[in-house]
Amino acid sequence: MYDCIIIGAGIIGSSVARELSKSKAKILVLERKNDVACGTTKANSGIIHAGYDAAPGSLKAKFNVEGAKMYPALSKELDFPFGRNGAFVLSFSEDGKIGLEELMEKAKKNGVEGCSILSGDEIRKIEPSVSKDVVMGLFARTSGIASPYEMCIAMAENAYKNGVEFSFEKEVESINKVGDIFEVKTVSGELFEGRTVVNCAGVYADTINNQISSIKYHITARKGEYCLMDKDLGCVTKATLFQLPTKMGKGVLVAPTTHCNLIVGPSATDVNDKDNVATTYEKLDEIWKKATLTVPSLSKSGIITQFSGLRAHEAGDDYVIGFAKDVPGFFNCLGIESPGLASSPAIASYAAKEIKNYLSLEDNPNFDGKRKAIKHVSSMSDEELIEAVKENKEYGHIVCRCEVVSEAEIREAIRRKPGAKDLDGIKRRVRAGMGRCQMGFCTPRVMEILSEELGLSLEEITKKGGNSPVVEGRIKE
Repeated sequence: MYDCIIIGAGIIGSSVARELSKSKAKILVLERKNDVACGTTKANSGIIHAGYDAAPGSLKAKFNVEGAKMYPALSKELDFPFGRNGAFVLSFSEDGKIGLEELMEKAKKNGVEGCSILSGDEIRKIEPSVSKDVVMGLFARTSGIASPYEMCIAMAENAYKNGVEFSFEKEVESINKVGDIFEVKTVSGELFEGRTVVNCAGVYADTINNQISSIKYHITARKGEYCLMDKDLGCVTKATLFQLPTKMGKGVLVAPTTHCNLIVGPSATDVNDKDNVATTYEKLDEIWKKATLTVPSLSKSGIITQFSGLRAHEAGDDYVIGFAKDVPGFFNCLGIESPGLASSPAIASYAAKEIKNYLSLEDNPNFDGKRKAIKHVSSMSDEELIEAVKENKEYGHIVCRCEVVSEAEIREAIRRKPGAKDLDGIKRRVRAGMGRCQMGFCTPRVMEILSEELGLSLEEITKKGGNSPVVEGRIKE
């Protein structure tokens, strides 16, 4: 019997788990994939929005503004990449002044500080790469960037350290309440019991809610496609560059990542298949054309990969956060789309507080909120590398040349809890395969290390779990 069962191990589920571990409770996280951060979290632009865009009075506005303020302290405590780089919302005509002024008014009502409207020339003094066609823009100084999957991994590792259980490849088939107890059954047949349930199932959160509550919700999977560019282009802009938003979202952005790549996108296409993350020539071409309106100097030769993710757009166009009115103990974190990453720490804090009060939980006196990231050779000085190799010679075995990732880092990524189980899990934790060649060089050795650490044959090693084997068999066989 668990005090709380959390469905979903993305940034919301992992953050809620970590916050709840501050209390004395038996907590279980169920995840249908084989790792954390495998859904919306991994395919995220990584923008920590300042909060000027959300409708005043909405839950998006409330949790965005509160959550964004929590990042500096959280990133230090959990050791994940974060920085305040500022953001511009750009207008290419004088007609855009009305839209910018509306955003300014929202910023004031939402309590966002550091916003102002600048002329095109003032913007180009700060960001010289911005198009000469930009005539004005909103400058949000408090906007930031983070690594969403590394943040999620940090949350999960710290939650695990503080007693939270994670169970992967456990897709929820049904959820029922018998008396005061929730029965959560998985597709593979396991039955888990809990006093409360937190629904953090992303694009499937409506399915989970609608099984147990008479208050129905509808989530549309909104696909966003991106281009990721080489680190050589990470200096094109320091700030995040948006265009004026539309009803479909905040528009196409050009932004640096925390690892000095450049990201371009996303598109916004509603899809029926909630697992459809295929990229399309049409949408990638569309976002590229829009991005080059912002920064004309962009060149396709800098693109190293394309990818897409799905946003959980709820029909009411706002977050649904709180206990279901007709199902005591069932807590929804539903419809968490942009600015979901920025909002996640505040959502988790609120959810944990509500559940703690509902269950009358005591504080966990042994809670340890500190977590250290894996040491990376790429960020070591020569002196630090010499000492690291003295301690563990595998720091001197470079496996990924593009990102300068050592064997020691890869092995630690697998051994940590919850740890990497496939090639993508390694990429998210230590960046082996994230560089220009996109695993063209390091795949065989990473597979060998996974095989050694997990006790699997090479044929059993996958790219992303499930039915994604890297090799089919041995040639001589």
